[in-house]
Amino acid sequence: MALDTANIIEQLKGASILELNDLVHAIEEEFGVTAAAPVAAAGAAAGAEEAKSSFDVELTSAGTEKVKVIKIVKEVTGAGLLEAKKTVDGAPVVLKEGLSEDEANDLKAKLEEVGATVTLK
Repeated sequence: MALDTANIIEQLKGASILELNDLVHAIEEEFGVTAAAPVAAAGAAAGAEEAKSSFDVELTSAGTEKVKVIKIVKEVTGAGLLEAKKTVDGAPVVLKEGLSEDEANDLKAKLEEVGATVTLK
């Protein structure tokens, strides 16, 4: 049984997105496969991040509760009040470097709890 590839391609060109989506799902069910190649690439990128052992915590934005963010920055950096305010006003700025994943996530959660935007690098 030979496939008429040109005919199949012409039919696919004329199909709607909904019809193509149904076709993909039918093929996945019939042959027990998935059309998830982009997920494999994302999984490889996630694996590279898991190998990372130290993280930098960057304050991207102070948000609306700036005073609370300043207090946390003062606490975690050991800076004075004026220096902590200048740090927050200068966002985006790296607050801490070389933290473990747990420490970085804890600091991020603390800052996000008071409305700040934080990025781990």
